[in-house]
Amino acid sequence: MTNYLLAGGGTAGHVNPLLAVADRLRRDDPDANVLVLGTQEGLEARLVPERGYELAVIPRLPFPRRPNAAAARFPAEYRRTISRVVDLIGERRIDVVVGFGGYAAAPAYSAARKARIPQVLHEANARPGLANRLGARYTPYVGVAFEGTRLPHAHFVGMPLRVEIEDLDRAASRPAAAAEFGLAADRPTLLVTGGSLGARRINQTVFDRVAELVDAGYQVLHIQGGRGELTDPGIEHYRLLDYCDRMDLALAIADFAVARAGAATVCEFAALGIPAVYVPFPVGNGEQRFNAAGVVGAGGGILVDDARFLPAWVDQELVPLLRDRDRVGAMGERAASVGVRDGSDRMVSLIHTSLPSA
Repeated sequence: MTNYLLAGGGTAGHVNPLLAVADRLRRDDPDANVLVLGTQEGLEARLVPERGYELAVIPRLPFPRRPNAAAARFPAEYRRTISRVVDLIGERRIDVVVGFGGYAAAPAYSAARKARIPQVLHEANARPGLANRLGARYTPYVGVAFEGTRLPHAHFVGMPLRVEIEDLDRAASRPAAAAEFGLAADRPTLLVTGGSLGARRINQTVFDRVAELVDAGYQVLHIQGGRGELTDPGIEHYRLLDYCDRMDLALAIADFAVARAGAATVCEFAALGIPAVYVPFPVGNGEQRFNAAGVVGAGGGILVDDARFLPAWVDQELVPLLRDRDRVGAMGERAASVGVRDGSDRMVSLIHTSLPSA
């Protein structure tokens, strides 16, 4: 029986691949023990117990980026946290630590080194986060979601996907998706999403050009997220949602998409062969632009700066593209050519390789 400690969290980008790997470990070996290490503030505090896994909580310790009182306290607090994780590893007889980035990952990597057990990590973004940049120095077992991710010992495994996405039969699910969202199963669908937090530029631009998009022969499924600032105008073939609990069905009915370029979004679209216009989040370290680079380079997507995604761009670029059904179909095939559906299996294989008995 193998005991796994999966560490990571904070955002859905860390938690979802962690849960996908946990599910695959448990499916392949029902006797395996899977313990998740996270913080009380991250999404894992809710999502992990909901999925049926035990969550061990440690303090959220951001790496200090400027000299201040928090920076002075950090070394001692970090050492205490590592000691707590080392004790946990001993008490639970952990065989391997698997990290997915985020605040819980760095202490877990340090504890694994101290306890002298294997550690494996997965990096979801094309531009790695700090915890995984540090952790990758000390293990040869590094899985990455995107080709060319600059980490030592990187192995391309793709993104571990939720089983409902991994096993999705889009054609078979399309009638159920149409019924779920009140759409027509036989009309092409444009999916618009800025993620759970929403994307104001995407939302407003699409909202301003709904009539033109519908005139192009499409119906629009618009998941606005965030604070729900838009109000449904009641236009035929336009469906506005604040949130979507069945993203598998939204992906099943999507023939084209407009979205941010978060790692999970890019990987899910590519795995399912959904062509897209990607509008990267304009703030941060620019990782979203790198996330979309592979599928855009393959011809399965178009990259547009947030500042350029305006009604005029929709009129001049997006509407003509949507009218060209052959081009849309070809883009879907090119997206699928770089997509990965078996990322969970590939990541679990890497984990098993790290174990002494492998």
